[in-house]
Amino acid sequence: MSETAEYIVLLVISIAIAVAVGRVLATSGEPFLQEVFDNEKVTRSVNNLLSVLFHLISIGVVTIISAWDLNVGSQLQNMIVKVGMVLLVLGIAYGVSMLVLIRIRERRRASQIAEEV
Repeated sequence: MSETAEYIVLLVISIAIAVAVGRVLATSGEPFLQEVFDNEKVTRSVNNLLSVLFHLISIGVVTIISAWDLNVGSQLQNMIVKVGMVLLVLGIAYGVSMLVLIRIRERRRASQIAEEV
């Protein structure tokens, strides 16, 4: 496989994974945002903005990782290591995103409790 073909295959695989993870985050994150924002229109807007942010950062990192010149063995081994790096970065980004959503929800709940007291 040529270097260009390897680069393209890696980008396609990585971007597909980033998009799939982003969709899960957007779908799963919406209930958290609904608890924070009482307005459904605002909830969807913020969810879309966060989704775009996640995708831009993820695809940017994927692009940088795919351009790194690694030499861990064969071309297949190099691609597997790069896909592994992409998965780790996406996992960290997903985890950070979920922590932010949980933190936003906890702050909203705390302020609601404070208002009731």
